[in-house]
Amino acid sequence: MIEQIIHKPWPWYISGPLIGLFVPLLLIIGNRTLGISSSFKHICAAALPVKKIPFFQYNWKEQNWNLFYVAGILLGGFIVSQLTSLNYEVAINPVTKETLKTFGITNFTGLVPVEWFRSFNLNSFILLASGGFLVGFGTRYANGCTSGHAIMGLSLLNFGSLVAVVAFFIGGLIMTHTLYPLFF
Repeated sequence: MIEQIIHKPWPWYISGPLIGLFVPLLLIIGNRTLGISSSFKHICAAALPVKKIPFFQYNWKEQNWNLFYVAGILLGGFIVSQLTSLNYEVAINPVTKETLKTFGITNFTGLVPVEWFRSFNLNSFILLASGGFLVGFGTRYANGCTSGHAIMGLSLLNFGSLVAVVAFFIGGLIMTHTLYPLFF
């Protein structure tokens, strides 16, 4: 029983409600909001106590719970990667699998397609670095990340979060159906 809990992915009907229940728990216990991108701001404010940048002039120690949250995510991911075998096939829609096969992705075991890393070169690095920069810029511009807006913002009925989530999905569709085929 315990082996199935640890070694296999949890179904949506268990993990989804657990994430959903985490939102009111954070609000009730400590009037806190869920989000990951703000932790980068806290790390920068703690590691680079620059007095000349107003963006980092705040008491980051009041938000240290967020740093422990992110550390727990990283530690949990490391522990799971060491204790489990990622040799199961990821559950993907058959139509999506066929589409991915046209892009040369045929292995659906593990977390990411190994085909992405077989031909890693300067072009791939530039594309990856550019994508990372754009995600970071978009996160700052949207005042939050996908988890913050989709999970916390929508549950608080925040209109800005609704706009951000719709924009995330539109951006993902544009990337998948327009830009990705151009590069791969």
